[in-house]
Amino acid sequence: MKTWILLLLIGPVCCLASGSVYSPPDSCQGRCNEKYNPRDMCHCNSKCEKHRNCCEDYHIRCRKEGFSSSEDAITNEDLQKVSEQLHKSDSNRAAESDITLNKQHLASNNNNQDDESSEPLFTYVNQEKLFSKPTYASFIKLLDNYHKKVGQGEKLTAEQLKEQDTFLEEIMKTEVMKGLYQFLHKKNHYGTEAEFVADLKEMWFGLYSRSNDEDSSGFEHVFIGEIKKGKVAGFHNWIHFYLMEKQGLVNYFSYSYDGPWTSYPDVLSLQFSWDGFYKKVGTAIIGSSPEFEFGLYSLCFIARPGKVCRLKIGGHDLGIQTYTWDKSTYGQGKRYIATAYVVSL
Repeated sequence: MKTWILLLLIGPVCCLASGSVYSPPDSCQGRCNEKYNPRDMCHCNSKCEKHRNCCEDYHIRCRKEGFSSSEDAITNEDLQKVSEQLHKSDSNRAAESDITLNKQHLASNNNNQDDESSEPLFTYVNQEKLFSKPTYASFIKLLDNYHKKVGQGEKLTAEQLKEQDTFLEEIMKTEVMKGLYQFLHKKNHYGTEAEFVADLKEMWFGLYSRSNDEDSSGFEHVFIGEIKKGKVAGFHNWIHFYLMEKQGLVNYFSYSYDGPWTSYPDVLSLQFSWDGFYKKVGTAIIGSSPEFEFGLYSLCFIARPGKVCRLKIGGHDLGIQTYTWDKSTYGQGKRYIATAYVVSL
C-alpha cells in the first residue's frame, strides 16, 4: 500500500515538471523546442515564428525577444530600421499639397457619439494624381467586393479573385514591397518572391468565419471594415474613408489624436459613423500609399503576430497592433490576419 501511495505522489510531480500534461494548452511552459503537433493550440519550437503560431508567452519562456543569437531573429532594432527604409522608398505617398484635412473638433471623450464636426474630414484629395497610380487603382477595385455585415458569407467571383492577384502584382513592382521581401528573405522567412506573394494572398484574402459561412478576411476587416453587433469593426484605411465620405455614407464626428508627422503619411485617430453604424475609435495612416500601409501591417503580422510592433517612420515612433485569427488555419498551421491597426506607444 505504501508503494502505491508513493507512486501516485511521484507521478504527477514528474509530469508537472516536464510540462507535458499540466502546462496550460496555450502556454510554452515546459514545452520549448518540442516537436510540432498539429493537435496543439499553439507551438513553442524554432519554426513557430515563421508559421505565426507561437504561444503568446513563447518569447518570454523560450527566448528573449530582440536578444536572440539567431541570425533569423527579427529584433526591434531590425523593425525600426526596415520601417524607415520602407518609408523612404514610398514614392507613391501623398504630397502635402495632395490632401487637405478639416479636422475640426478634438474629442476628449471617445464615448460621446455626437457629431461634433459639421463638415467632412477631407476638404481636398488630388484624385487625378493619386488614384490613377496602378497600386491605388487596383486597391480601389477591391473595395466593393465584400458584404459589410458579419454573418453574410462572401462569394467572390473569378473577376474579383483576379483583382486580388492584380493588386498583389502591382504592389510587388514597388520599391516598398521589394524591400520588404528582401528583408524577410534575408531573415529566412521566404525562399522566393513567389512564396512570399502566395503567403500574402492567403493571410490577407483567405476567407474565414467570424460568425458563419466564411464571412470575413483580414483584408476586408482592416481596409474596408465590417458591421458586427450594430457597430463598425476594423475600417482603418484613409482611401476607403474618403470615398465613402464623398458618397455620403461616412459621417465624420471628431478626432482624438493627430500624429507628430508634419507631412504625409500621418496618423489620425477619429470617430465616425458608416452607413449609420458608429465607430468609437478608428486609426488611419492618412496619405499612405496602399503598398506602404499593406507592407507595414504585413511586416508586423509576420514579425510580431498578436503583439505590438514597434516601428519608426520619419524619425517618429509608430506602434502597430496585430491579432491572429485562431479558429482556423491555412498551410502548415499558419494563422490568418484577424486585424491590424496603429496604436500609441
